[in-house]
Amino acid sequence: MTTIHYYLSIVLRRLPLALIVAGLIAGFTITAAMTLPPAYVSQTRLVVESSQIPGDLAESTVQLPPEEQLQLFETRLLTRNNLLDIAKRLNVLDGQEDMNPDEIVDAMRARTKIKSSSGRNKATLMTMTFEASQAQKAAAVLNEYLTMILQEDAQFRSDRASQTQDFFQQEVTRLGAELDIQSTRILKFKSENADALPENQNYLRSQQSSLQERQLQLDREITNLREQRLRLEQMYKATGRLDTTTRDLRSTEEVKLEELKEDLAEARLVFSEQHPTVKLLIARISQLEDTLRAKQDAPSAEDGSGAAEEVDPARAMFDLQVGEIDTRMALLEEQKTAITAELEKITDGLSRTPANAIALAALQRDYDNVQGQYNGAVARLAKASTGERIETLSRGQRVTVIEQPAVPSQPTKPNRLLLSAMGVAAGLGAGGALIFLLELLNTSVRRPEDLVNKLGITPIVTIPYLRTRKQKAMRRMRLIMAILLVCALIPAMLYAVHTYYKPLDLIADRIMDKVGFRG
Repeated sequence: MTTIHYYLSIVLRRLPLALIVAGLIAGFTITAAMTLPPAYVSQTRLVVESSQIPGDLAESTVQLPPEEQLQLFETRLLTRNNLLDIAKRLNVLDGQEDMNPDEIVDAMRARTKIKSSSGRNKATLMTMTFEASQAQKAAAVLNEYLTMILQEDAQFRSDRASQTQDFFQQEVTRLGAELDIQSTRILKFKSENADALPENQNYLRSQQSSLQERQLQLDREITNLREQRLRLEQMYKATGRLDTTTRDLRSTEEVKLEELKEDLAEARLVFSEQHPTVKLLIARISQLEDTLRAKQDAPSAEDGSGAAEEVDPARAMFDLQVGEIDTRMALLEEQKTAITAELEKITDGLSRTPANAIALAALQRDYDNVQGQYNGAVARLAKASTGERIETLSRGQRVTVIEQPAVPSQPTKPNRLLLSAMGVAAGLGAGGALIFLLELLNTSVRRPEDLVNKLGITPIVTIPYLRTRKQKAMRRMRLIMAILLVCALIPAMLYAVHTYYKPLDLIADRIMDKVGFRG
């Protein structure tokens, strides 16, 4: 019991000071609660509707979770510029002209309450309330909020869809240009290496085989002609005649004509019509045909013995056949030279074909990669265009108002009883805290236990401080005077603050704005 009496004595000793603090706080709070103007709260509700077009048919390009969308709108709505603009246009706050911008923003945010609710298989809702001293202002502010949110929703979704479409349009244009560049590179490479392309490899090998066979055939023909010429020379030198002297000149020319025609047909297989060899054969055939026609049309001479006496038929036949053999050998040599050059060209092309195949495959691979990207970009552009159309027609996910802001008919705040009770509790708590702090800082010795704890001395006996009746009366008088002084001082201080500094309701209003509690 001694300890309890000790602490009670401390409380009684510090009670006047604690009552002063508690009285100031409680008096201010109660006065402010009684003088606070009535507050009107208006409410509105919004819902995030899903897309009106099934996603398996056409999908919007703006994919944003409803909760994230509402949080984004809330953040943008409560920005400093928006709140200052609304407060300035509607003159929302009392005493607004005496407030700085930071105080206005804090007050607007404290009066605005936004609550979002969502769940599995549930619609995403947003409830907004605003508190103002006038019912019309509360509803007007919420209408401004709604206008901003709906405009922000439409603008946000439209801009996002347009930006997506523009992005893929730029991608299609860029990839199309890159595709053209790759096509040009492939065409240029094929044009520069037309004689050594992989797709022509089989044709070149076939042509190479044909030309090699033709070259062997020409070698055999040239060898045969050389042997034939040698035999003619040997026969003529040995006998002075040929075994073909019994044939007339016309039959020999006809045989020669047939041989020239065969040579022309073979030359056309290798050369074009403008080639000198082809032109020479055509000219010789034409000349020989004219000679044959002239002989057929000329009248037969009765005295043909004169010409026979002047020209040796065997010598003429020998010269004619040797000339024909030489001419044919020259033509065959020319064909052989051309075939050899063509074979060298084909061989060079075949040797370059593997390297060209690798280079062309690399170019084609790059082209296929770009083509795949281009096709994907075109497909995504089509989806983006559809999504942009959906957002333009407002057929996608959107925010809808399901409860318009109404002008409240009666005030809902403040709860004066609650504020007063909180003020009294805060005052008592502050007084108790003051007593505890003062005793914590007081290190004087007031009990025998203090002597033992601090000095290590155990007293034999303790003599309490004894006051006389006069001292007790004076102490009671001082306590009564202090209480009366507190009772008189608190109202006077509150009146002075309310009259000469700032109305208590405005002070309380600012404090509630700072702490975010509106009662």
